[in-house]
Amino acid sequence: MTRAFGDAKVKDHITVEPNVTIEKIDKDTDSIILASDGLWKVMSNEEVAECITGIEHCNKAAEELITEALMRGSPDDISCVVVMFH
Repeated sequence: MTRAFGDAKVKDHITVEPNVTIEKIDKDTDSIILASDGLWKVMSNEEVAECITGIEHCNKAAEELITEALMRGSPDDISCVVVMFH
């Protein structure tokens, strides 16, 4: 979000260019997790997948991930969006 809205104190050190990754989505893709470093600093991809296994609703999955990151002592703000493919 800093790249989107800016941070006057560190504007000389932060780029406005986003990090973009292209991932292939196929029939075996269950979900996509879009999250800030507040989540990824305390959970691996595998831990995130395990945490939401069996949860059927996107909102509930996102809430569960945020709760888990907070319980693990995340030092940063946490943003999380879960997209599920049914």
